[in-house]
Amino acid sequence: MLDQATNHLLTQTGPGTRMGDLLRRYWMPIAGTSEFDEISIKPVRLFGEDLTLYKDLSGAFGLVDRHCPHRRADLSYGFVEQCGLRCNYHGWLWDEKGRCMEQPYEDVAHPEARFKDRVTVKAYPVQTLAGLVWAYLGPEPAPLLPNWEPFSWKNGFVQVVFAEVPCNWLQCQENSIDPLHFEWMHMNWSIRLEDRLGPYSPPHLKLEFEEFEYGFTYKRLREGMDESDPMWTVGRACLWPNMLFPGDHFEWRVPIDDENTLSVTWAFSPVPTECRPYVQEKIPAWRGPVKDAETGRWIHSHIMNQDFVAWVGQGVIADRTKEHLGSGDRGVILLRQRLLADLEAVARGEDPKGTIRDPEINRCVALPVAERKRLTEGISLEALRNHPIHGRELIDGYPFQLGQPEEVRRAYLEAMGATGPGVQASPHHSQKTR
Repeated sequence: MLDQATNHLLTQTGPGTRMGDLLRRYWMPIAGTSEFDEISIKPVRLFGEDLTLYKDLSGAFGLVDRHCPHRRADLSYGFVEQCGLRCNYHGWLWDEKGRCMEQPYEDVAHPEARFKDRVTVKAYPVQTLAGLVWAYLGPEPAPLLPNWEPFSWKNGFVQVVFAEVPCNWLQCQENSIDPLHFEWMHMNWSIRLEDRLGPYSPPHLKLEFEEFEYGFTYKRLREGMDESDPMWTVGRACLWPNMLFPGDHFEWRVPIDDENTLSVTWAFSPVPTECRPYVQEKIPAWRGPVKDAETGRWIHSHIMNQDFVAWVGQGVIADRTKEHLGSGDRGVILLRQRLLADLEAVARGEDPKGTIRDPEINRCVALPVAERKRLTEGISLEALRNHPIHGRELIDGYPFQLGQPEEVRRAYLEAMGATGPGVQASPHHSQKTR
């Protein structure tokens, strides 16, 4: 249980808040690069700030204030030029660093005044990596954008999935270090959703949490497992400050504001050995729904949709003064303690946990991966079809979120060499691999 002041401290992320200042010191994924094959400008909201993300005609990305400093027009309705974003109201042109490049009337009527040199728009650094657009909203100098090991894996089909979840970021991230929910929410509840009374999932017998440089690992022993199992020797990773890494995908929980979170998933599926070498030309990005439009109820057919049900069910901002934590919640307690310690570190002028500034380290940031051989070396198509978990995706569709577009489903099946009879379009599936 937390007192109200601490709960407020950990959940408020807007400008001028301590937690917002902490989270802004990390690069955040905010869009998919492939989204900008069809658009050039996208309104975004991050940490309670309304911003405009754009890709200009030269291919450079920029992230600036939603409103033009001239007369506060909405820059998300502007248009891109060879360099920068032009306001559609009076034509003022802004580059990705927030500099005013042109003021059409002022430049002609009073060129000597150089008024454009005295006006700037708020702008934040942007980079692209692994099919994602990343933003840094913190103080300079910015740390390096982490080049996580899976971003360099070859021979895999990658997709990026977004959802806007109407609750605070922290209750989303606490899910990342809560292995017990796997047994009940994703296994036993799924059985009951299928109108079956059992058999239930093997119960958890033992949990362990270990801190490492980039977060925590959680390890589990379930009935029928022994201590040589990779789920105990390697485990899964809760990465800092707002990520989950089960091995084949990343999940980020990016604060839109204090009452809404952008869920971002980067998922890697190794292609079968007979389909190699495989080079993916474009990483697709898509958005999945969280609520059933007809019933108004939260969707619970897919793995992460089930997570969303748990997150929003705690309220827009969970009231942690009313909770009762048990021994199985040790990971959640460790996460909160580490966040509080990071707040103190930042107050002392230190970098928080997991920031990377050494280019040599960032060439490839290694992570704990329980299924490294399958993910990096692959298995045959026959072995994939017979795999008790991953083989089902060939038949049942993408397991993590509802709404995979048909063209992404087709591209996945083609990459796997699994087109033809016996595969379905995009049905639901609720098996779990975390």
